[in-house]
This record gives sequence, C-alpha cells and structure tokens, in this order.
Amino acid sequence: MFQVHYLNKISQKGTALWSADYQLCEDINSAEAVLVRSAAMHEMEFPKSLAAVARAGAGVNNIPLDRCADQGIVVFNTPGANANGVKEMALCGMLLGSRDVVGGVNWVKTIKDEGDVAKKVEKGKSQFAGNEIMGKSLGVIGLGAIGGPLANAAVSLGMKVYGFDPYISIDAAWHLDSHIVPVNSREEIYEKCDIITLHVPLLDSTKHMINAETLSMMKDGVILLNFARDKLVDDDALEAALKSGKVKRYITDFPNDKTASMEGVVAIPHLGASTEEAEDNCAMMAVRQVMDYMENGNITNSVNYPACNMGKCMKPGRVVILHKNIPNMITRFASRFADRHINISDMLNRSKGNYACSMLDLDDPTPSDLAAELDKIDGVIRVRVIR
Repeated sequence: MFQVHYLNKISQKGTALWSADYQLCEDINSAEAVLVRSAAMHEMEFPKSLAAVARAGAGVNNIPLDRCADQGIVVFNTPGANANGVKEMALCGMLLGSRDVVGGVNWVKTIKDEGDVAKKVEKGKSQFAGNEIMGKSLGVIGLGAIGGPLANAAVSLGMKVYGFDPYISIDAAWHLDSHIVPVNSREEIYEKCDIITLHVPLLDSTKHMINAETLSMMKDGVILLNFARDKLVDDDALEAALKSGKVKRYITDFPNDKTASMEGVVAIPHLGASTEEAEDNCAMMAVRQVMDYMENGNITNSVNYPACNMGKCMKPGRVVILHKNIPNMITRFASRFADRHINISDMLNRSKGNYACSMLDLDDPTPSDLAAELDKIDGVIRVRVIR
C-alpha cells in the first residue's frame, strides 16, 4: 500500500484515479508520494520514505529541486495540462490591451449612483475607445503548449502572426497554422509587431528580456502581454516606456508592488490557469505520473531527473537506480547482477545534468538484499525495487 500526502487541496477528478493500492496519509513523515500546488516546501524536512513529489501545475519554484534530487526524490510537474486556460486568458489580455474595457467598467461604477446613467454612458464612452485586433500584427515569443495554440487562434481572428522559438519541438511545429510567419530572432518580433506576447521560461538568458534596449526597438504604442513569468520584464524600463507612450498597455498575470500601481498596466491576479478544467487536468496528470513511477519506475515530466520509460513492468524483476551522472556506473551495476547469476534482459540509462536514472529488467525476481548492496555503490542515491 503506497502512502500519499496532499499539501494542498487537490481536484477530486485527480484523486479519484488512485487505485486501491494507494492510501491517503495525514502525516507527511509517513508519505511515499506528495501532491502539491502552491505550498512552500523549501523549509520542509523530507522523510526517507518519500520517493516522489508531484506539482499539480507547471511552475516548481516552491520546491527545492536540487535537495530533492540529492535525496532521490523525483519531482514531477504537469506541463501543458493548464495550457488552454492560459491561452484563453492571453486572448482575453489582447482584447483588454486593445480596448479599454477595464477603464470603462471602472468608470461606470463611479457614475452608477448619479442617475441618468444611460445618458451619461452615451456621452462619456468615447474616452474609452480602442482598437480592434483584426488585421494587427501579433508576435508570439515561445511556440510551445501555450504559445502555439495562441498563435493559431490569433490567425483565426484575422491577425498577422509572427512566431519565434529556436527550441520548438517537431510535434509543436506540425501543429502550427501555415499562415504563421517564422522569424529568426526576438528582435524581428520587437520591430514588426503591434502586440507582443511572452511564453518562455525564466532563465538567465530570458530574465529582463524586455528592457530599455529591447523596448526601444518596438513600435510606438505597442501592447505587451506577459502570461509567462514576472521577471521576464524589467519593471523600471517598462514604467518609463509606459510614461513615454512607447508602450500603450502592459497586461500581466503577475502583479508585483511596482506594476500593480503603474498607469497603463492591467494587472490580473495570476488567473491564467485558475479554471476548474485546468485544475482537474493538472491533478489527473500528476496522479497518473506518480502511479506510473511507483508501480513501474517510469519517469515522465520530471524536472530534476531524466525521462525514463520501459513501459508496464512485465518481467519477473525490475530495479530503478537513481544515481549521480558519473562514469562507469552501468558496469558496476551489471557486475552485481552477474555475481548473483541474474540475467539483465533489458536496460535503459538516461541522464539530466548531474543526475541519472538506470532501469533494469531482470529474468528473475530481484533478491530482497540486492537493493542494499547496490545502494552501497559510490554515486548511488536511491534504489527502488519494483519487482
């Protein structure tokens, strides 16, 4: 019986997927798997029993990834499960940026008690006039699970769409509308587009990618959308660009102390993935990934260990070894099985940075004491006997 602990409320659509082999435990110190959404885990001590942490969402800033890796705890996330919710919010953001809907709605609230509201609305509505997005040029930086479908949707709305993504997968590329114009640099997006939307991870290379220099390349009156990460934009440079009119409006799903009070900013309280459907999808994906790892040793969508998948465990024995990515490890593992006259029928080894995973299918059940022997090999972090 596998023990599972929830650090946050998890959608019942996901928790309903647990088989009878899984049991909810109230104490994390007894847990073999943890499901989390937003709870901060950096200060937590993890029990030796803990083998997996699954984040029901994409971002993992609340989880100490390196410490988990060093303790042999595989951390999963659920990329793409909330993509449609974020895509729809970005579409909404384009409209909010082009039409001063927010300003108009707020103004109506100020006159609601004055009487003769309908007449006042007809007289005052011109101050909130905006532009249509049809025929405008949209630049999408990042054409993955969110940016790609957003680009396709914008084409359907009559926009001219430019896309930049040097790391686009073959599968994502196949799903792009043929009318999307690929460009070779972010600078081309900055120079050509009326509306620019960001859909890239926060890395050293993307932090403050929107700054004074890149803003100066953009059209006057550009609309910026940020539904990816707050730190992609330099707030000081943005403030100056809003005051000068270089940026007409900034739509962000990540308000902070500075942007929340800026004129020209529509600050949305991180609602991109806050839909019932997205929460359900994230929970279901997280549960399935944990079950596959606990029962078969397969690793899918881990952020601190490599992807490894040998399918459903059908052999008499299977062992999963999490270890440092250093030379000669496979030889050491194989010799231990050879000493026991156990044949390795299939094997998979993958690495990710400093860490690696080796999966071995055996023609015989794994001896009960072999895990302890493998665990003594220098560089081994955790050994899991599946069978």
